[in-house]
Amino acid sequence: MNYWLVKSEPEKYSWEKFKKDGRTMWDGVRNFAARNNLKAMKTGDLVLYYHSNEGKDIVGIAKVVKEHYQDPTTDDTNWVVVDLSPVESLKKSVTLEQVKADALLKDMQLARLGRLSVSAVTKEEFDKVLALGS
Repeated sequence: MNYWLVKSEPEKYSWEKFKKDGRTMWDGVRNFAARNNLKAMKTGDLVLYYHSNEGKDIVGIAKVVKEHYQDPTTDDTNWVVVDLSPVESLKKSVTLEQVKADALLKDMQLARLGRLSVSAVTKEEFDKVLALGS
C-alpha cells in the first residue's frame, strides 16, 4: 500500500462536501509531477485530505477506489483522474505549521513542495499525521 496527500481549497471542494458526496473524481490536475502521482495510485491506497489556502490543514483520510483514467474535463490525453472516497475525519486537524515544526514531518512533500497538489507520503509520515490528528 502507498500513501498520498491531495489538496483542495475548501471553498471549491471541502472535506464536508466530499463526505456528503461519498465519492469523487479527482480532476483538474495540470502539473506533471502531480499527474505522475495520480498514475501511481492504486485501489486501496490511503490519502490525506488537505485544505489549502484557507485553513491549511489536513482534515481527513480518503482512499483510492478507482485507478487513473483519462480526465473527462479535457481532450488532452496527458491528464488523468482517480476516484476517491472518504474514510474518516481526523479528530483534530493537523496544520501546516505542525507539519513544518515536527522533526519527522519537516521533509514531507507538503512542507517542501508547497504547490504540488498531489504528493507522496511515507508510511511513517502518514502514521505521524494520524497520531497528531487523534
